Amino acid sequence: MTQSTDPAAVDPSIPRVVSASREIAAPAAVIFELIADPAQQPRWDGNDNLASAEPGQRVHAVGDRFAVTLTKGTLRPNHVLEFEEGRRIAWTPAPDDVPLGHIWRWELEELGEGRTRVTHTYDWTALRDEARIRRALRTTETNLLASIDRLKALAEAS
Repeated sequence: MTQSTDPAAVDPSIPRVVSASREIAAPAAVIFELIADPAQQPRWDGNDNLASAEPGQRVHAVGDRFAVTLTKGTLRPNHVLEFEEGRRIAWTPAPDDVPLGHIWRWELEELGEGRTRVTHTYDWTALRDEARIRRALRTTETNLLASIDRLKALAEAS
């Protein structure tokens, strides 16, 4: 019998779903456009992991695919798993059409008067690759808030 070196398997108290929320003084439609257009994502990526994305990949439905170039120069294909225009979008990185087991999710709630609550979630409950698990452990609420704060600055300046 081999023992898992997956830190979350060893310690089940380690959360595999991390979320952060913040209110933004901009309409949900403005914020959603920044999220659903992969070419905009490097502008607000709080992990400083995204270098660029080709224009013309705007997401419109579950099943859509888009690709971003990582700062390491690797092209990262993504599959859209959840989509509700102006309200919710989630994708999973899927090199070689194989999902890696983690999901990036954005949910927007209109609060009225041009304000929106934005929730960003990183869900790695299905992640099994040990190297990726080590990186997943470093994705904290602080990282997610960094993305929201950059998104906030862009949306509120629009």
